[in-house]
Amino acid sequence: MENKNRTFSSKIGFILTAVGSAVGMANVWGFPYKLQQNGGGAFLLVYLFFVLVFGYVALSAEFAIGRRANTGTLGAYEYAWNSRNLGVVGKFIGFLPLIGSLCIALGYAVIISYVAKALGQSITGTLMSVDSGKWFEQFSGMDYSVVPYHAIILFVTLLTCIKGADSIEKSNKIMMPAFFVLFLILMIRVAMIPGAFDGYTFMLRPDFSKVLNVNTIVTAMGQAFFSLSVTGSGMIVCGAYLSKSEDIVDASKQTAIFDTVAAMVAAFVMVPAVFAYGMDQAGGPGLLFVVLPKILQDIPGGRIFAMVLYTAVIFGGISSLQNMLEVVTESLIHRFPKLKRKSVLAVLGVLLFGIGVNMESISKWGPWMDLVSIYIIPIGATIGAISWFWILKKEELLEEINTSSKKKYGDLWYNIGRYLYVPFAIIICFIALAYKVAF
Repeated sequence: MENKNRTFSSKIGFILTAVGSAVGMANVWGFPYKLQQNGGGAFLLVYLFFVLVFGYVALSAEFAIGRRANTGTLGAYEYAWNSRNLGVVGKFIGFLPLIGSLCIALGYAVIISYVAKALGQSITGTLMSVDSGKWFEQFSGMDYSVVPYHAIILFVTLLTCIKGADSIEKSNKIMMPAFFVLFLILMIRVAMIPGAFDGYTFMLRPDFSKVLNVNTIVTAMGQAFFSLSVTGSGMIVCGAYLSKSEDIVDASKQTAIFDTVAAMVAAFVMVPAVFAYGMDQAGGPGLLFVVLPKILQDIPGGRIFAMVLYTAVIFGGISSLQNMLEVVTESLIHRFPKLKRKSVLAVLGVLLFGIGVNMESISKWGPWMDLVSIYIIPIGATIGAISWFWILKKEELLEEINTSSKKKYGDLWYNIGRYLYVPFAIIICFIALAYKVAF
């Protein structure tokens, strides 16, 4: 079986890849918007609590089942359910989170293509002189508006997956450090804008009256859940490529820390800039393609900083899309051993491009992404949480968690997962389905 025994060459390579999988639009435009809309520092406190819980048990469990089964999504579910002699159930149940990864990849590729277009027009200088609202409305409302960028993004992403863990690790060793450095450059520049200090104050000074607000709690939980990519699929394949000599819980903690840092540096760019210019904080694409261009047009050197911004976002986007495609590729190779990696990637590329170009209008990919994040992803994530902590035998999970660990994990770690993380996953799934909230 291709790449069956391939592992990451180093711990830092694994962590950067896992962080790359987690870092994406949830960090860049989701976190700053939700932070500002839900009490600033109050939201941050609640968010950090959920990151602590999910980073400690949820990420660890997904890494562990991947390494234990020595494969990704489909094989991991089959392994977990087989521990209860229900392998026939596990053989099919893993398809839901796997389909979720493929479906979200369709829309994600379109979003990154929008970013690539913004980068291209930053380089030419066009973006610096347009009415950003009309500019975005014009191209995002058209069919087939970013076809060349779409093709380039998919080609580059597939190229980084061509050798499995080896090429994925090498690409993330470039993209993830670059992402953080570029955002740090932006963060320093934004700090020089008069009035930016008000944004920092809002972010870091909690309004404790809002800490126990139901909306703040639910939104922070959902943001932490999906920012860490604990979706019952993506992180499993990262674990499948993790060496037995690595401490899983320690690696999970570091992944959660870096993902949180990514969200914070994005917020330290977006929120103070919006405060300084007295603008309304937009969510989603409105922030990246309407609000920020207006700000960049006004500041000295804005064209250069626009190029820095959109390059950083592309790196974060490609690293996440890369994981979505690798999840599907690895699972298909596992289930059908005669398949060749290059052939699977080629078919995926054609499929994603063929379907994706018909979704380039925001009126199509917007509802599509909502559909996936309301239904498929939350259900898949909940199935994963239940599979690891209620189906897979406790002894097997703990044995894998404790392999090469610096300390022994037992009932406390397991019970946090079983009685805290799993209910949280069910709550998020219920809210998404009942109230049609896209996280």
